[in-house]
Amino acid sequence: MERKSIDEEKRRKPSGAAVMRTDLTHALVRAFFEDWAVYGYGGISLERVATRAGAGKAAIYRRWPSKLAMASEAIEELGLKLTDVSARGSLIEELEGYLLMMRRALRHRLVRRILPDIYAEAARKSELVVALKRLAEARRAAGSAIIERAIARGELNANVDIEMALDMIPSALYWRMIVTNCSMTRAQIQRQATALNAAMKFL
Repeated sequence: MERKSIDEEKRRKPSGAAVMRTDLTHALVRAFFEDWAVYGYGGISLERVATRAGAGKAAIYRRWPSKLAMASEAIEELGLKLTDVSARGSLIEELEGYLLMMRRALRHRLVRRILPDIYAEAARKSELVVALKRLAEARRAAGSAIIERAIARGELNANVDIEMALDMIPSALYWRMIVTNCSMTRAQIQRQATALNAAMKFL
């Protein structure tokens, strides 16, 4: 059977049994993450992913033309979990919200195992480099929005070192939860937000 690209799939007007099932798409993405967590990106087997999801390999190629396309979409989905930060009333509240959002993501067993491999792939400059660059840009854009709102409220100087601030915000949390594999309580999140709030005024 000829493999169809994503664009071809969108142009086609499926009907009846030909309509792609959303639940199967979600199952395939979950299975992809499961396989990634166990074998690393380089060891992912699309045949194994399909089997995990209870589907045939053709179900993958009806949705994604390649492993890279599937990984790119999965990384984009992960990025949404790491960049969803709403505006609040103050810098310290937004820092706390950002850190709590990160903690939720980093608590997920698959995210905890996949993120280190993602950064390893970035260091190796693998085929994922474009998707990983978009993930980093989205995360830093969310952080920049927090800083820009703080500047507008007069909480930070207009000449604050934004790049250094963006490096500081997630670092301690990532180190504690991913590198040392420790938990992070709500009280610790609040203390970290307080410390960041104070430190950023000197950047």
